[in-house]
Parts: sequence; structure tokens; C-alpha cells
Amino acid sequence: MKKKILIRIGSLRHGGAEKVLVTFLKNLPKDKYEIDLLLNLYSGKYLPEVPNWINVLYLNKGEMITTNRLQDLPVKGFRVFYQKVLKMFPQLLYQFILKGKKYDIEFAAIHGMRDEILNSPLKSSKKLIWIHNDLKKTEFHNYTDEEFRKFFGFDKIMTISEKIQKDFTTLAKTEKEKQKIARIYNPLDTEEILSKSDSVVQDYQFDETVKTFISVGTVFPQKGFDRLLKVHKRLLDEGLNHKVLILGNGYDFENIKKLKDELGVSKTATLLGFTDNPYPYFKKVDFYILSSRYEGFPTVLFEAITLKKKIIATDVSGVREMLEEGKLGLITENSEDGIYEGMKKALENPESFEKYEQNLKDYKMPFNLENSVKSIVKIIDDL
Repeated sequence: MKKKILIRIGSLRHGGAEKVLVTFLKNLPKDKYEIDLLLNLYSGKYLPEVPNWINVLYLNKGEMITTNRLQDLPVKGFRVFYQKVLKMFPQLLYQFILKGKKYDIEFAAIHGMRDEILNSPLKSSKKLIWIHNDLKKTEFHNYTDEEFRKFFGFDKIMTISEKIQKDFTTLAKTEKEKQKIARIYNPLDTEEILSKSDSVVQDYQFDETVKTFISVGTVFPQKGFDRLLKVHKRLLDEGLNHKVLILGNGYDFENIKKLKDELGVSKTATLLGFTDNPYPYFKKVDFYILSSRYEGFPTVLFEAITLKKKIIATDVSGVREMLEEGKLGLITENSEDGIYEGMKKALENPESFEKYEQNLKDYKMPFNLENSVKSIVKIIDDL
């Protein structure tokens, strides 16, 4: 008998958790499970990558609305109202959208789906959640200890870094609760990253004579692209010539674009938007920079390590673990000044990065696709 699994996530837009989920689904044995993937919004760059044996369902269809333009408000309002009603009366969702199906496992692929899964009318199903963010950060101020404790309503809590695992273990009150927590490295495909990095870049002119820093991610305040641009301006004003390339899209894109113009750095900083394949850009630049205010386990850092880039990263969750306490890249204070010191060091003292390159040369990635998929499959099978 195939296990029947319901997986819930908001959409399949260009985010780390979304990419990781789709990579996992692509590498699952298809004859073993019957999977319904329920999206709040049928949209996102990773939709075409979902294997065709997985049944995709949705509450709403269309692109994500990130603005408050008058013409968009009715649709936006309806979507919010509709999702709220289904969240308040889950039996409607299970009866009409899921057609009364009984699941063996219900899986929240992100922490934001916690209540949707815990409030399921299916009392006999096993409940699983995947935590991708450091919920102890001030940005998640609503996650008090009391809110955190609600996660122990799940049968298994998968965390993606040591830091997040520790946060949950600290709040566990019994041995049984501690047993619910598992650390699973994100399933990411190194072979795919390496082969895709050989593609040709056509929409950006690289200048070999100028040091270039790349930063990649969804354009949210979390990613700190505003800090990166301000530091870029400071360094230029000090006469340290360099370029910054930002790849990604998101609701903060227009604000970051506006900031770039206000700072007068349009000739040296480029916002390219989202690209399906950031790896050839990685390959061509001198430094990769993670300017994030907070993370869970930054997927993009794994990509930079795979491509053996010189790395500068703010000290957020997952970074020390991935960079082996600073053996594989420069870890800076999580602040604008920290980013400034890191980039200044890269420009004024580039030879100090040679030790990282040396360490990366012989580095064997402890987290590989096969092991991660196996670990998750074992959790699903044991539930």
C-alpha cells in the first residue's frame, strides 16, 4: 500500500524552501507514495519542475500580488478572505478541495503552515513539519516560547541547522518531545549546480579589471540588500573601485531599485531580477556576499561553496555550521559595519582570502542530495 501524503506550502515562488521542496520531490521514488501538493497560490518559478506523478491542488490561481494598487485590491482581498475562511473551517477544505481523502501523513513544508496542518480534521494522520527559519530572531517576534511550544503538536519536527535544532531542544519538556526533533540538511543537487554553471551569461557585461561582488536571493528586507548597497556607496566614496551584482526578485525589489538610484550607484550596482540559473554569474565574479539579517540555513551559501567562491557572510543562523567556523569563508558581524569591514578587507587585502580558497579546494560536502533525501524518506517511512 502506498502511503498517502498531503504536503502544504504557500506557493512555488523563487525561495530557498520552495527550491528545496521541489528538489526533494524530484528525487523521491515515485512508486512508493501517493502525494497531493496543496498550494495557497498556484504560482511560482518552480511549478514546472514538480514531477508529473504528484497531484498539484490549489486554493487560488495567478501571480502573487505584492503591491496595494487600487485595481489589485479586490483580487487580493478575496484571496485573503478565502484562505482565512478555509483556515477557520478546515472541514470545508478537506471536503470540497481535498474531496474527503484520508491521508497517512500531513506535511507542513514551511513553518507558516503549522496551524493549517495541526488543525486538520484528520486526527489519525501523522503530522510532519519542516522548519527553514531561525524563529528566535527578532524578525519573528510573534514566536514566543508559548508559540514555539505549539510545534510540539507535530509527530516530527525537521530542522535544517544545528542552531534551529538547539532552539527546539531547549524548549522540549520531555524526552519524547526531544525525540521529535531531527536535523536534516537541505537536499541540494551539487551536480546540477556544477553543470548549470557552464552556461553563457548574456545579459551582463563582466569587467575583468574591476572586482565584482555577487549577492543572490529573494528581494526581501531579510536579505539585507539595502545594507549591501549602502556599504557599496561608502566604499566607492573611499575610492575603492568595485561592482555589485544582485540577482533575485521579490516584493522589496522596487524599494531596492529606488535606493540604488538615490545613492547614485546605478553605474556600479546592478539589479538583474530573477534568473533560473544564477550559477554562471557566480562563476564569473570575484566574491560572493551574504548580507542577510537572518536566515535558517542559507541555501545560496551551499551553492557558493559548491562553486568554490571566495565568501563573505554575516553571522546568521547556519553560517558558522556551513563555513566551518570561518574555515571556508569570512564571517562578519551581522551589521552594516560588519559587511563594510568584510568587503573592505576583500578589496584592500585580497590575499587574505587565499586560505579559504585553499580549504575549499579539498573540501568534501557533508550534506549531499542522496543522504538528505534518504533521511527524509526514513522519517516519512517511520511515522
